[in-house]
Amino acid sequence: MLDYLIVGSGLAGISFAEIALKNNKSILVIDNKSQNSSRIAGGLYNPVILKRFSEVWNAQEQLVLMNEFYNQIEAKLQTKFNFKLPILRKFFSIEEQNNWFAASDKKNLAPFLATKLISKKYNSIDSPYDYGEVLHTGYVDTALLLDHYKQYLLDNDWLVEESFDSSLIEFFDFGIQYKNIKARHIIFAEGFGLHKNPFFNYLPLDGTKGELFIIKAPDLDIDVIVNTSVFILPLGDNLFKVGATYNWQDKTDLPTEEGKQELLERIKEIITCDFEIVKHFAGVRPTVKDRRPLLGTHYERKSLHILNGLGTRGVMLGPAMAQELFDFIEKETPLSPEVNIQRFHKKYLKSI
Repeated sequence: MLDYLIVGSGLAGISFAEIALKNNKSILVIDNKSQNSSRIAGGLYNPVILKRFSEVWNAQEQLVLMNEFYNQIEAKLQTKFNFKLPILRKFFSIEEQNNWFAASDKKNLAPFLATKLISKKYNSIDSPYDYGEVLHTGYVDTALLLDHYKQYLLDNDWLVEESFDSSLIEFFDFGIQYKNIKARHIIFAEGFGLHKNPFFNYLPLDGTKGELFIIKAPDLDIDVIVNTSVFILPLGDNLFKVGATYNWQDKTDLPTEEGKQELLERIKEIITCDFEIVKHFAGVRPTVKDRRPLLGTHYERKSLHILNGLGTRGVMLGPAMAQELFDFIEKETPLSPEVNIQRFHKKYLKSI
């Protein structure tokens, strides 16, 4: 009998799988490739919300866990996918500079915001007001991570690539049976696919569509991530990832002309050189209105659990939230009230 049947192999699913394996638990992952937001994500990790110059929730703890987690997987898979890279916030006015310095004086932000402005001039970017440097930043090549980790799961017969049919779950004292699989617990890590889950679809997951480009710009020469209204991330060979848009109405993962035009306008606000779009892709991020993940156990079926709602910061949140859910199940360590799905039960269970 398995310890864990995990539904979904995005950042949430593989984070839980890795933590379970590290604790000598038996797992099986089921995934049908229907959700792509983890794969096409920008993959940036950044402890500061640059629009408001405020700290990301629990940023320090998440960064420590994240780096340890990805370092261990890189060593195991012998593949590099976590790249340390400065994020430079381009300033558009003296006022923005002043706001930056005011933020860097705050105790919770001081470890993350450099107090010396970056005045370096990059080809094809006008920056009369310089840049502010965010510390402890970088990006994870999420597609590379997911490809290699899923191959690792396949090589060990820990991954089944098929659709999961919730109607086939049978409940017993020991846990559940799904087809011929017996398991103590199921972890639902389905991303925006949660809406088709009959056990947890009452939760207020509100997907946010994001569109991104890969562009080719031979005259753009940056070795950092530049962040303004969009980010520009150097990939090498004159290629750059650029994103992202935010659309709260469209729940498809298809690129749109509207998204394309929005990205084009924003890119042209930052760079002055010619570029070509090499790839245009889109996905729906699993976001929650209160901007906190969804962790917990079903209100009736105690063998069913959820790990979802990582939103735009899945790279940072995934390892920390997977560890928290694992400790909750195995050690009965209470979940943080901010992420526990019980915060929604009073409002949403009335309608069930």
